[in-house]
Amino acid sequence: MGLFRSSYHALPDEQLMPLVAQRDQKAFGVLYDRYGKLMYNYFHKMLWQDKEKARDFTQDLFTKLVHKPGLYDAGRPFKTWIYSIAHNMCKNEYSKAEVRRNAREELGQRPESIDRDEPQRAMDREAFNQRLAEALSELDEIKRNTFELRFRHEMSIEEISQVMQCSEGTVKSRLFYTLKQLNQRLKVFEGIA
Repeated sequence: MGLFRSSYHALPDEQLMPLVAQRDQKAFGVLYDRYGKLMYNYFHKMLWQDKEKARDFTQDLFTKLVHKPGLYDAGRPFKTWIYSIAHNMCKNEYSKAEVRRNAREELGQRPESIDRDEPQRAMDREAFNQRLAEALSELDEIKRNTFELRFRHEMSIEEISQVMQCSEGTVKSRLFYTLKQLNQRLKVFEGIA
């Protein structure tokens, strides 16, 4: 006798994964409900705010989850595992983007220009958020990813260290230097309430 739908919602992620491996659609549905939007938002932030790419990557991630549930390491919390997979997918995309950029340059084509010099705007929340997004986009992907996991996805230092496969001290150091850089770039907003 199978579990009732409401029973699935009471199960932790780690107990749902063996059910997903048995092709249990309800267990998969609960995991998708819990992580679908989080993963979409993560990919959107990390992949140049490209909505289509974020949708595609989210779909690819959950397709992997269904077709290869054996990849899940039951010794790790599911949350850090799924973010690790997403992190690695982004790293692969950054490498591909770099190859494409280099190929364009070698072919003599102008790379896509990014207009970073926007006219000065009113010092309001919207302007701050826009400048923050710009400042984040100028960071290398490791610092940007660390920031996103900590402040947008509210992951703990320990969880981030598991996702990024580095020590907690390294995570703290990355956050310290990232915040220092952001503080310098956003100094114009100091004292604005």
